Amino acid sequence: MVDFGQLQLTDGVPIYLQIIGHLKAGISAGVVKDGDELPSRRTLSALLGVNPNTIQKAFRLLEEEGLISSRTGSKSFVCLSHEQTEDIKQQLPRDESRQYVAHMKAMGMALEETIALIQTIWKEETE
Repeated sequence: MVDFGQLQLTDGVPIYLQIIGHLKAGISAGVVKDGDELPSRRTLSALLGVNPNTIQKAFRLLEEEGLISSRTGSKSFVCLSHEQTEDIKQQLPRDESRQYVAHMKAMGMALEETIALIQTIWKEETE
């Protein structure tokens, strides 16, 4: 079963997008695999303390992307091809990096400063 217990909802990003992002991050990390069962919409709604319609919207969009398979009154499962998994593994870091670069530019940081900052933090995190 896909674990949403670690999902920390944040302000400023629609909840349905955070749910989708959490699932994709799990796929990228190899924690979520093809065939994994998703919690029911009602269970996930209660776990996250959000409106069931929000969960429904996230699931509908995931179905449209072909990442999950659902049937009315039945369970939902992750439904991934190898190509989809590889696409997500490449796209997520690119999206996160693009967002980070935009923030650094907005703060007036130069490329060299940004690279130096990343290198410093990388070293701190690996020590």
